Amino acid sequence: MSLSVSLNKPKREPISLTTQILIATVGGIVFGSMVGPWAENLKVFGDIFIRLIQMSVVLLVMTAVTAAIGNVDNKGAGKMSLHTFKWIIIFTVLSAFVGLALALVIQPGVGISVHGSAAAVAMPETSLKDTILGFFSTNIVGSMSSGAMIPCIVFSVIFGLAMGSYTRTSGNPIIRDFIVSFNAVIMNIIKLVMNLAPIGIFCLLANVSGTIGFKVIVPMLKFLGALAIGDIILLVIYGGFTAVMTKVNPLKMPSKFMKLSIMSMTTTSSAICLPTKMEDSVTKFGVSRKVSDFTGPITMSMNANGAVMCYVLAIFFMSQATGIVLEPYQMGMAILLSVLMCMGTIVVPGGMIIVYTFLASSMGLPLESVAILIGIDWFSGMFRTLLNNVVDVMIAMLVADKIDEFDRDVYNDNKVAEYL
Repeated sequence: MSLSVSLNKPKREPISLTTQILIATVGGIVFGSMVGPWAENLKVFGDIFIRLIQMSVVLLVMTAVTAAIGNVDNKGAGKMSLHTFKWIIIFTVLSAFVGLALALVIQPGVGISVHGSAAAVAMPETSLKDTILGFFSTNIVGSMSSGAMIPCIVFSVIFGLAMGSYTRTSGNPIIRDFIVSFNAVIMNIIKLVMNLAPIGIFCLLANVSGTIGFKVIVPMLKFLGALAIGDIILLVIYGGFTAVMTKVNPLKMPSKFMKLSIMSMTTTSSAICLPTKMEDSVTKFGVSRKVSDFTGPITMSMNANGAVMCYVLAIFFMSQATGIVLEPYQMGMAILLSVLMCMGTIVVPGGMIIVYTFLASSMGLPLESVAILIGIDWFSGMFRTLLNNVVDVMIAMLVADKIDEFDRDVYNDNKVAEYL
């Protein structure tokens, strides 16, 4: 008589991507601090990860917006657009005023002495007319290759409207089906690339901590602290407001935002976080795919709450560090410029050095303080990107709720949704 004993070992749960990214974040900082400047050799691998994401972002944006617009009638698209831009404007302006309040209370530039003459730098003349014209591309392929998102989105909206009209009148859905399928392929590419996120983030953070080091932030702790406090204030206000409007439990939000928050603070790029943001909006927050595909790319390009708050703080930092007192009308000008720059930076390449130089020149402030802001821009970018992306999801929730495309069962974890 033989006895056979079957031992079933419990399956080990795979480590989630969020946990892997968190481990890579801590590991990259520690490793870079240990090896010092040698960590710069790892930057190439981080850059490869960034480029793999960037190569698909424009196509993802264009196919997502086109499919979202093409699948709804003109009235539905207009309603969705109206609610999206309404919340973008409200949240952006409010964020600018919070930046103003923090600048006056914390005074981030006080204690840092910067000497220089008033800015007299020749900046490109960009009128309101030129800015508006910049939204409409004369060469869509050129806009795609340069990564100019707003012209690409405008083209996609027009193409989506035309595609929807053609599909309804002809009864032939072949173009719409192709766009939807192409979008699914692009999403699969990005999902494959995202498996490399822990490696890419490890290499990027190792380079930062090994070459730049964290000691450079010590003189700027008040500025970075003001950004962090602003993030907390606005996330609490916007999160509470969104929860009340959509009738959900706000205490569930922090855990749902964990993955997107880590991605935002480690990559400091809203474009790279776009696929994660769009997928999480559907699978974690209950936003319909239609709304997520429409609001995701648009809010990425035009809703920059973290950026507008940072711009206002930067203006006051530069004025306080150089001993220049801004008059009330200049404070209003600071808010107006900051709000406009949230759109202007989309069509003006060059990054934050262009933004800070433009702000200093426009306000008549010395340019010497710009170098200090650029020196800690990676760190301030963490807070800018975090707020930008999280509020984008909240806007998607508000829009979805208004047009009956919000599923509370998904938000409450009573139902599973997939981003298909």
